[in-house]
Amino acid sequence: MFSHIMIGTDDIKSSERFYNSVLAVLGINEPAHNVNDTGQKRLFYVRNGSVFCVTEPINGEPARAANGSTIGFVCDSPEQVKEFHSVAIANGATSIEASPGLRDNSTGKMHLCYFLDLDGHKICGMCRCE
Repeated sequence: MFSHIMIGTDDIKSSERFYNSVLAVLGINEPAHNVNDTGQKRLFYVRNGSVFCVTEPINGEPARAANGSTIGFVCDSPEQVKEFHSVAIANGATSIEASPGLRDNSTGKMHLCYFLDLDGHKICGMCRCE
């Protein structure tokens, strides 16, 4: 359904260090680097046909997190959900919502974790493994 998700950052180097550490838990390698025609630096993390991008805002204004949005990453096990969260927190993220673990809701049972990245973007790790 989606080709890519792109988020903004005001500190591309810090975001790269953060996402290199956090996404390595999921087996996602370091990003491809790009500078667009107007000079903004971008990171492209690619896996299984999906692309997660981090960019300096093209309009030159400060990056802002989208209120009400969440970016979810697939995890392979409950343990990987917890590790994804732990590595994020160790690298400067803020834990939000309940502790990582099993949730049972209208869409079924799943293991989830939530955190805010360095720019305030809400990130979720999810495993539908129950």
